[in-house]
Amino acid sequence: SSSHPFDPSLPLNYLNLSLHYDPSPLHFPIAFLINHLPNLPPHIARHFSIVTTPKQRTVIPTIRNRRLKYTTTGPVQLSFQTATRRWPHLWPGRERGGVEENREEKNWVEQQFLQGNKQHVGKLGTLLGEYEEEREAERIRTLRREKASLDDEFVPEEEDESEEEFETETETEEEARAWFERHIREQFIYVSQWYQIFSHVQDIDYDLVDWDETLDTEDDREAEERWFDEE
Repeated sequence: SSSHPFDPSLPLNYLNLSLHYDPSPLHFPIAFLINHLPNLPPHIARHFSIVTTPKQRTVIPTIRNRRLKYTTTGPVQLSFQTATRRWPHLWPGRERGGVEENREEKNWVEQQFLQGNKQHVGKLGTLLGEYEEEREAERIRTLRREKASLDDEFVPEEEDESEEEFETETETEEEARAWFERHIREQFIYVSQWYQIFSHVQDIDYDLVDWDETLDTEDDREAEERWFDEE
């Protein structure tokens, strides 16, 4: 737990290293993890959450590979449906914001409210659905304004592809979806600025992913380079 101080003797003793080992797990935790994370069990590795952040840990190949492997397990937080609704300002599709919310609100009224009694429900479902669509459309406009502000303020990540490149290169809906899904995975792996800001508190717990040795695979470095080099 982050409420307890970090004890550098835990990883050092486990690895049978000197307490004066350099790089120090306390003062240079990232360098230490780059060298030794594959040999640390989760119950010891997780203590490094006290002295590192998910963004800082992005430079550790083992952790990038674990995050990459995690994205292939189908986490609902990174699914196309969830991602397009959470980050609509990044989805270049032509769907009008709030349409899905409109449909859900209308269905709820018709099926649940007053047991779906059409006589009493009347136009209420349609009306509430339109209100919900309007609210969602306004949320999307707000997100896009905030993203534009972030784009002006922050230097883009080196690994990010520009949206301009995407718009000129992508022609079909299938290609657009493939780009979007890949883009979301990359933002998660690299803990981009907008991912940190727009993610919900109930989103993916990086600590659970980063210290999960079951996500390790053979030839991780080769697998990662192959995935990120794909066009």
